[in-house]
Amino acid sequence: MNSNYKVLKFKSNNSKEIKDQVSIEEPLEIIIRYKDKEYWIENTISITMRTPGDDEDLVRGFLFNERVIEKIDYIKSIELNGEPVGKYKLRNKAVVTINNSENIDIDKIKRNFLTNSSCGVCGKTSLDSLEIIKKDKIVKSIPKIQHKIIMKSPNILRQNQSEFSKTGGIHASGLFKYNGDVVAVKEDVGRHNALDKLVGFVLKKKLLDNSSQFLTCSGRLNFDLVQKALMANIGVLIGVGAPTSLAIDLANKFDMTLVGFVKEGSFNIYSNNERIIIKN
Repeated sequence: MNSNYKVLKFKSNNSKEIKDQVSIEEPLEIIIRYKDKEYWIENTISITMRTPGDDEDLVRGFLFNERVIEKIDYIKSIELNGEPVGKYKLRNKAVVTINNSENIDIDKIKRNFLTNSSCGVCGKTSLDSLEIIKKDKIVKSIPKIQHKIIMKSPNILRQNQSEFSKTGGIHASGLFKYNGDVVAVKEDVGRHNALDKLVGFVLKKKLLDNSSQFLTCSGRLNFDLVQKALMANIGVLIGVGAPTSLAIDLANKFDMTLVGFVKEGSFNIYSNNERIIIKN
């Protein structure tokens, strides 16, 4: 979703006024609704800045990746409501009804945390949010990915983005098969939101196959992206930018393969290189 803005463009010592398409960024309040005995309880658990669109996938992926719920089947319904507000008259509240209060971590919900569009971790208000609720490591032997597929994946990701060519200001996450075929691509101004949307979508559609798929993301690879990929048990995470130290440490801890600085002739493998086939 984008909008036109007037811009003064400077080029070759000349300037002129043009209309430029800009990615829209709007808040989304995520509200959990569940029954406690005979009473319905509602708690706001997050406010995230996102690109409007695929909001239900974003909510599903966020709740699953943050382990507020362990299965998306625990969600009974998602309703986008609230008064239409702002310049674009959007409904910026998502009310998620959980089908059974036993299916959510009430204590986690009570420790409310906020996320923002640049980095999910840095916006969280509790260090407890950094805990990885994951005991098992990822199987090291799968998937196996040819190095040529890795180098091609960022361009394929770009070609499957609908908004980047219009605005240049939006991130994407793509799920690929081992042979380079695209399973799904989602976009958002926040790189972590794009991944939440993608995970929410592929889980709903039952498209996830951990044995033969990998993720490619635009931008740098931080702790938040590695954490979300781990929650979906995805063994290979690829990015066009640099990883952070914490992202590498986390990938090593759970045997994830982390690949950064991917372009058409090179890439760096930061952890667990046995999944990448270098020879032709």
